[in-house]
Amino acid sequence: MKTFKNIGLIALTSLFIVSCKNETQPEVKTVDTEVASKTTTLDPNAHYAKAEFGIEGMTCAMGCAKTIEKKIAKMDGVKSAKVDFDKQMAMVEYDDAKVTPKSLEEAVKKTGDMYSVKNMKTVDVFSTEKTECKADCKMACCADKSRSEQAMAEKKECKADCKMACCADKKKA
Repeated sequence: MKTFKNIGLIALTSLFIVSCKNETQPEVKTVDTEVASKTTTLDPNAHYAKAEFGIEGMTCAMGCAKTIEKKIAKMDGVKSAKVDFDKQMAMVEYDDAKVTPKSLEEAVKKTGDMYSVKNMKTVDVFSTEKTECKADCKMACCADKSRSEQAMAEKKECKADCKMACCADKKKA
């Protein structure tokens, strides 16, 4: 029994001696990496068009939407690309001499078989951009604004004997 204790003690001591290293310098490994960067310069004289289209088949914002956005943004001639997962929509500004709506659709489909493009249209302004309405504007959003301004102008003053809550609040103030 004493022999087994001595053999165990020697084995344990030698294990500690072999496993403990007192190296003060950490091991440094050098790894060569090649960074492939896309250096595209945008042509200031180019005509940039804007396209909006829906993307079906996206299941997540970080995986699907960002992957599609990066794939489109890397295309030669694309100035900007934004894919909104919540709206299931992409907004791309591109040089129409280098990129076509068809090539944008192909880029989305090459990203994954489950993605498909719907309602591709070229626009002057993205639907999320805010624009000021001009007096002669005939767009639906501007028509809504002019109607609401007109409705506010048509509001009448409360009569002296009015019993409605809104008039009562004005009288107290």
